[in-house]
Amino acid sequence: MAKARIGISGWRYAPWRGVFYPDDLAQKHELAYASRQLASIEINGSFYSLQRPSSYARWRDDTPRGFVFAVKAPRYITHIRRLRNAEEGLANFFASGVLCLRDKLGPILWQLPPSLRYREDVLEDFLRQLPADTEQAAALARRHGDLPKDRMAWDTDRRRRLRHAMEVRHESFRDPAFIAQLRRHGVALVVADTAGRWPLLEDVTAGFMYLRLHGDEELYASGYGPAALRAWARRLQAWMKGSQPRDARLAAPETSPPARKSRDVYVYFDNDQKVHAPFDAMALAERMNR
Repeated sequence: MAKARIGISGWRYAPWRGVFYPDDLAQKHELAYASRQLASIEINGSFYSLQRPSSYARWRDDTPRGFVFAVKAPRYITHIRRLRNAEEGLANFFASGVLCLRDKLGPILWQLPPSLRYREDVLEDFLRQLPADTEQAAALARRHGDLPKDRMAWDTDRRRRLRHAMEVRHESFRDPAFIAQLRRHGVALVVADTAGRWPLLEDVTAGFMYLRLHGDEELYASGYGPAALRAWARRLQAWMKGSQPRDARLAAPETSPPARKSRDVYVYFDNDQKVHAPFDAMALAERMNR
């Protein structure tokens, strides 16, 4: 049966204290609190720098059974290396403790910069390097660069499938060749609502869907009202049934998505500036559970 995991991007925001978080809640307990209100959270500190194995282990232990993290991959790979010559960056990322999340490791998010154009050859070389499971990730991690011993951990308790999702921000990705490429590699195209700033594409390319809702009318700032949440709930229900919305916004309208009876969906609200994200996430989750 398909699952809908609806949550937020990040959890440590000063304006949330006293609004989403109780006034008397210590900062060190914010993740424990948020993870009991929501089913999933994106770790976004990993985008800016490699995190420590001890941090991943602590986050795993601070959250309840059944909780799942998405992990945002390093901008060093996506924005600085721009997907080229990425092997050492990939090895360092998977050596940094990501696998310490164990059964709480959900999708890995690859967010591309707005200036990065679609190049089939560059993307193909990158996608071929992505590990399909935790054992492949551990093998890749062993080829890490010069990392301190206390910053490395890649032991796995068992083999688990890894899910990868890619968020694009350049119009050149509105290309059937790109959609076909993601489907060949089983990588999900991120459905990104960015208040019209970057492409909103809804092609189904993998066995799961990944959505990032950055703001309905104003990027990172505006909330989602009841009508907008109803509309997104309908789209989620279609994807969860293995189908797609009739009015799906597609880069490859002439092709059909891979056949599935059902699909898990992961949804992350990133409209954090005015403390809309956690409340919108809880409202959408409640609507999906009706």
